[in-house]
Amino acid sequence: MEEKNLSHISVKDYAGKLAKAFLYSPLTSVLAIFLLAIGYLSLEIMPREEDPQIAISGGSIIIPAPGLNPKQIEKVIVEPLEQRLREIKGVEHIYSQSSNSVAIVNVMYYIGQNREVSNLKLYDKVMQNMDQLPKEVMQPLVKPFDIDIDIPIVNIAFYQKKHTIDYNTFVKKIQDLKHKISEIDSVSKTQLKGAKKEQYNVEVDLAKLKGYHLSLGQIVQAIKSLTINVPEVKAKTPQNELVVFGVQNAIDSIEDVQNIIVAQYMGSPIYLKDVATVKDGFDSQNKQSASIIIKEENSFKSYEQVTLTVAKLGGTNAVFVADDIVALLEEHKEELHSNGIGYTITRNYGKRANEAVNELVHHLVITIIIIAIMLIFFLGWKESLIVTFTVPAILAVTLFVAYLTDQTINRITLFAFLLSLGLLVDAAIIVIENIHRHLHDHNSEFKDMDELLVRATDEIGAPTNVATLAIILTMVPMAFVGGMMGEFMKPIPYNVPVALLASLVIAYIFTPYLSKKLIKRNEDGAHHHVEKGNKNG
Repeated sequence: MEEKNLSHISVKDYAGKLAKAFLYSPLTSVLAIFLLAIGYLSLEIMPREEDPQIAISGGSIIIPAPGLNPKQIEKVIVEPLEQRLREIKGVEHIYSQSSNSVAIVNVMYYIGQNREVSNLKLYDKVMQNMDQLPKEVMQPLVKPFDIDIDIPIVNIAFYQKKHTIDYNTFVKKIQDLKHKISEIDSVSKTQLKGAKKEQYNVEVDLAKLKGYHLSLGQIVQAIKSLTINVPEVKAKTPQNELVVFGVQNAIDSIEDVQNIIVAQYMGSPIYLKDVATVKDGFDSQNKQSASIIIKEENSFKSYEQVTLTVAKLGGTNAVFVADDIVALLEEHKEELHSNGIGYTITRNYGKRANEAVNELVHHLVITIIIIAIMLIFFLGWKESLIVTFTVPAILAVTLFVAYLTDQTINRITLFAFLLSLGLLVDAAIIVIENIHRHLHDHNSEFKDMDELLVRATDEIGAPTNVATLAIILTMVPMAFVGGMMGEFMKPIPYNVPVALLASLVIAYIFTPYLSKKLIKRNEDGAHHHVEKGNKNG
């Protein structure tokens, strides 16, 4: 189509200026394709979650104070520290606990505070006031809360279908798999729950101890000297056994434990095996366990399970992370099966998030179709087609802006789109209805089509802008709602105003352009001309 010079058409509002600028522009169709493309890409690559991931900041300060009673700890440690912590901006609550030889102070920030910045401020404030603590106090431990990244997105229950390997080897296989899963991009934490600790049971012969003039305390100290990194060393049990948990690297076999030198006697070393019997095993004292019931053929079987939980980093795509975990499990499925290890995924947050998003997108499409059918009866099918096109274009712009601002697509984000969907078509309906009215106006056949489209758009610009601005202003206060509800509902005040502003611009650009392409004024003009002639006749 040959471009016409529209400079003679005078306009007053931005609506008319946009209509005039894009009516014959070769970039208009390119812009339409570009908007739909970036919207589709944003929908596919935006991180998907079932619900918004809310940032909760805080931390615990643990201060060992050997020899001090709770009253002393409260007066000389807790109260001064609480006063200093209240100087930190963004702190909402401070809780403290004073016990014998230890003080614990918990700090909770207002919801929405940056977690990394909050942790740094908490650590700095504690370190700055170290000189005010008593000399007897040991180095404080600052442990941040990681609530927002502690919630697992995938839970995997492992169990022994066949006892082809011993329990300790079974746990080691799962720990190896845990290490590989932790290397996946965007995985934050992996935890193994329900596994009994590997241990070596040391049965001390008290008669031999007496013969070598040794005490049980010397045995304990000898083992501790070699296993300084051991998480826990139990004292003597009623069965005269010494329980040692998880000796990593230092002790890897029964022989390593047996060859521990416990003392010197008559110039010769005395080994642990000389005074005790060492047995390999696991934490039989831990009575807690979990079972999983699996349906096999026509019967149900119960197995003792070990659960591996996996959490993701904030703001990352739960669907992609979960898919990567499932893919890794599939790679090791044959290896696990050969060792008699079965597994089942008891929680897949990524799958649920993807299904929730897809379901809402499906409902969004149905809603658009319903609007299109409704408009056919009021305006005509061509006018309905024009208005219907603007909806995906507006949603595309909104999704792209949400992607640029690091938002995730979740149920609340899509709910914001559904909420604003009835408002999005208002501008396009007003423009197309005014164009429709001008085309059916008296003597419209004698008016230039291009001028008619531009003037019809410009005519409704000011009132449409004011009406849209009024709706936007009703959404803005939601952005200032605090607490958990404010963070949860934030996608609404963030996305609805963007969608409404996009609806104005797209209505002013594409409605006149598509009307020029689809609506034939000649038919309408002839129709009016015939009616006029019949009336005069």
